[in-house]
Amino acid sequence: MEDTNEIAALRAIETMQGRLGEQLTVDDLARSAMFSKFHFTRVFQRVTGVSPGRFLSALRLQKAKELLVSTSMKVSDISISVGYNSVGTFSSRFSRSVGMPPTIYRQREGFADAITAEPVGAGFSSAAVRCELHLDEPDPDALIFVGLFTDRIPEGRPARCAVVREKDHVVFDNPPLGRWFLLAQSVSGGDTGVEPDHADRPVKVATAGPIAIHRNSVMSIDLDLRPCRALDPPVLLALLDVRNYALDRIGAAYGRTETLAHAA
Repeated sequence: MEDTNEIAALRAIETMQGRLGEQLTVDDLARSAMFSKFHFTRVFQRVTGVSPGRFLSALRLQKAKELLVSTSMKVSDISISVGYNSVGTFSSRFSRSVGMPPTIYRQREGFADAITAEPVGAGFSSAAVRCELHLDEPDPDALIFVGLFTDRIPEGRPARCAVVREKDHVVFDNPPLGRWFLLAQSVSGGDTGVEPDHADRPVKVATAGPIAIHRNSVMSIDLDLRPCRALDPPVLLALLDVRNYALDRIGAAYGRTETLAHAA
């Protein structure tokens, strides 16, 4: 039987999804969850890891991602349909969260060529974060992205990141000190080259945090990736084109990346 709090959060999320173009308030969402406003906010944060407002904002951008790659709608029309009154505000928010402007995202069919870290220095802290990655089901075609983010939602440029295969582990040496979330997402190479980055594209996720990184601390964290659920905040960062990424890696090893990329 589902937890009462999870059921309430799911009701609110369904309301968000059905009314993305409207100016929803916390009162509106609390009524749909059948909770008082203050109780609802606490419960929603506890169940999803983020506030109702942050979750709604993420859903809007997730829907925009889908519309950009699956329709010919103008960017201005998409921004209105997902609740933004200003296309400039929408484009700025989209670029910051997804990693590229809406027009470029559409041109690339929803994929990122690479994901790079923000140049955040740590000094000489001698700290380290070691991460062991586990998929719920074996997938030899999967690539797993792991990053350190300031928030529970994977968006923008991470402070540290890596892309690895299944059963690999990640070590971030000398990471920036402070409070961070370790987020991972995997995409199978079998899903790539057929469907662009739709909101319902199969993605597996895992989260740890907040974790406090102190000077000279060494942390070991297990991340168990599982299918993304309705209660999980959307993955806003543009996903890698797994097939082309893998071909580029192979080509680089043999000094002929360009040939293999064209062959794809």
